[in-house]
Amino acid sequence: MDKKTFYITTPIYYASGNPHVGHTYSTVAADVLARFKRMQGYDVMFLTGMDEHGQKVEQNAQKNHKAPQVYVDEIAENFKSIWSAMGISYDKFIRTTDLNHKKAVQKIFKKLYDKGEIYKGKYKGWYCTPCEAYFTDAQLNEGKCPDCRREVKWMEEEAYFFKLSAYAGKLINYYEKFPQFIQPEGRKNEMIQFIKSGLDDLCVSRTSFKWGVPVPFDEKHVTYVWIDALSNYITAQGYGSENDEDFKKYWPADVHFMAKEIVRFHAVIWPAILMALDLPLPKQIYGHGWVLFEDGSKMSKSKGNVIDPKILCKRYGADALRYFLMREIPFGMDGLFSNEALIKRINFDLANDLGNLVSRTATMVEKYFEGKLPAAQKSAPLDTELTSSIMELIKSYESKMNSFKFSSALSDVWLIISKCNKYIDETMPWQLGKSKDKLERLTAVLYNLCEALRIISVLISPVMPEKSKAIQTQIGVSQDLITWNSIKTWGLLPAEVKARKGDTLFPRIDMQTELEELANLSPDVIEKESFIGIEDFAKVKLIVGKIKECEPLKKSKKLLKFLIDDGQTQRTVVSGIAEFYDPSELIGKNIVLVSNLKPVKLCGVESSGMILASEDSQGKVKVILANESMEPGSKIS
Repeated sequence: MDKKTFYITTPIYYASGNPHVGHTYSTVAADVLARFKRMQGYDVMFLTGMDEHGQKVEQNAQKNHKAPQVYVDEIAENFKSIWSAMGISYDKFIRTTDLNHKKAVQKIFKKLYDKGEIYKGKYKGWYCTPCEAYFTDAQLNEGKCPDCRREVKWMEEEAYFFKLSAYAGKLINYYEKFPQFIQPEGRKNEMIQFIKSGLDDLCVSRTSFKWGVPVPFDEKHVTYVWIDALSNYITAQGYGSENDEDFKKYWPADVHFMAKEIVRFHAVIWPAILMALDLPLPKQIYGHGWVLFEDGSKMSKSKGNVIDPKILCKRYGADALRYFLMREIPFGMDGLFSNEALIKRINFDLANDLGNLVSRTATMVEKYFEGKLPAAQKSAPLDTELTSSIMELIKSYESKMNSFKFSSALSDVWLIISKCNKYIDETMPWQLGKSKDKLERLTAVLYNLCEALRIISVLISPVMPEKSKAIQTQIGVSQDLITWNSIKTWGLLPAEVKARKGDTLFPRIDMQTELEELANLSPDVIEKESFIGIEDFAKVKLIVGKIKECEPLKKSKKLLKFLIDDGQTQRTVVSGIAEFYDPSELIGKNIVLVSNLKPVKLCGVESSGMILASEDSQGKVKVILANESMEPGSKIS
């Protein structure tokens, strides 16, 4: 029999800059659901991608002295690189510059025009370039863009319009007929109020820039974002082409995931376009909340407060970041991001609770039974209490995952983990191991813990795919016992379990030291413009420094402490390269020193400067050495 299909999408991200944690949140949530549905046996189609056309992209490319296609190619590769690092298991990555997409968009535009759904007119209004949107006087906020609060300018241009106003009643009726179409409930109420306030016809072409899909019958116009970008959900599956088997197979989508600020486009404009095309509507639009900073501000490239997920993945691992995003923020609501909150989750949930449970269990199997449990076991009432509660929690977990309550589902898993840790305290295996006549009871206790870890590893696998595999390796479970159906039955793990302690799943992090280091990562973490002026670059003072002493910093595994001769004095510099160098390797070397940085304290040591180094694609760091004949203090220009 053919598998039941499940089609999930993220929004296609705008190619105006590189991805940040906000993009990561939407994409991880979609990936978690896609992995869960695959585990349940569905034929999953998971789509993500990029919206690459528009005036803002054209302008950004010009600022970076690049052709628009070259500019978006680089950003697309960066998105793909980050999704790879984050373990995102998308099935298709669509780009609106794809030839098949552009051809399909032109067919859609022509079809709507031929049906009388699109007409030519003239647009007048206040235009916000960063948002690529027009606004009326009433919509402006104190004369500025209501979305980004930046300056707008009055524009008039010839344009084609889609008859959106004709669909107000049809949309309201659809919402009433299918009450789950827009979720959470509050988003649906917002859309109803928006429609009732009056819908204007929609501008769907532009003449003021050229970077877009040409209107097929009027090439001085390019297709505007609404038809170009929103159509990706069907063009990616072959709609409008001869090869439309995937479209027939997967459409309508089961759910579109997105942040709440673009729900209006997906719940009003997109359904109206589909109605005009006589196509089925997606089954659900889900608008999640924002990832906010502690001061309540939203992540924004224009504010320069964009956290780079590559940095976070490199420091903590992708699974830790994925877990934090799904556990910390109830899906659908706004949530706060802070380095402190992330480290707390890693230390308490992952290192203390889960990591410690795995480590204790595998260690005891090795210690008492040389890594292989005997077949003979002796059960007790505590065992039944543990196993029955785990079976109940699996049902609760499944229900919550199916309704996108990822945080609550993970909370259920951590209840199991907590029960297992309590079970260890109650059964006291270290006491059982002291007596030969209690070894069968000890065997039962350790078997139950291994069996619980088998189930836990499957439940966390949509969120932490790599760490779940590491757990399965440590308890020696076979592939046929880590399926969704297999965890619904207790006791499938063979009696003679083979377990071995592996590497620490989640090393504990020293909070104070880590926060100090992160505070000095701002040039790497905060996204900057690609180009700076010569006057800014000239402020950086580069000189030759000779390393006199080098030693590890006791409070940190990542930092080395240097004493450097700068030609005038000897200064202390702290650098995060301990994992790449033995301290003795660098003593006596001439290096390039940034000498005019403001001193900062790292792990209680004042660091005056920065050592230049390079990093290859594998993350390996090498210090940039200066010519040995150059005197300390020599200026590098």
